Amino acid sequence: MMGEETMLGISACLGGIACRYDGQSNEILLLKEWVKTNQAIVVCPEVLGGLPTPRTPAEIQGGDGFDVWNDSAKVIDKKGNDVTEAFKEGAILAFEQLQRLQVTELILKEKSPSCGSNRIYDGSFSGNRINGVGVATAYFMQKGIAIYSEENWQEMRMT
Repeated sequence: MMGEETMLGISACLGGIACRYDGQSNEILLLKEWVKTNQAIVVCPEVLGGLPTPRTPAEIQGGDGFDVWNDSAKVIDKKGNDVTEAFKEGAILAFEQLQRLQVTELILKEKSPSCGSNRIYDGSFSGNRINGVGVATAYFMQKGIAIYSEENWQEMRMT
């Protein structure tokens, strides 16, 4: 898979953990196998931020994850609650966990308000998507972690 010196991180939902907002997972069998054989670890910034499973769907309003960190956008759930701080706290706690385990590459769930790396929902809860990244992804990128999604992880350098 990868070099022995690095650990791979995977969105917990992709690794088979039922932690999505709707209580489901987005399991990818090969990624789940990597977790099972200790080639990867799972992380869910939303759960680390204290949000329950299941939880009310949330979307970024006013931009993307970078805008959230710049205080020009917020994460709002479908009931109108501001959950920005939980998303930010979860990103920070996830990064601390990844740093301890020397994770330098992540495979994250596309379209997620935390983990999206190319596209996220536009904040209108209408299913419309925009180019942008989630709150945790923006934080991880600023910290120098390489980000992939379930749509492009096969492009990772496999050594």
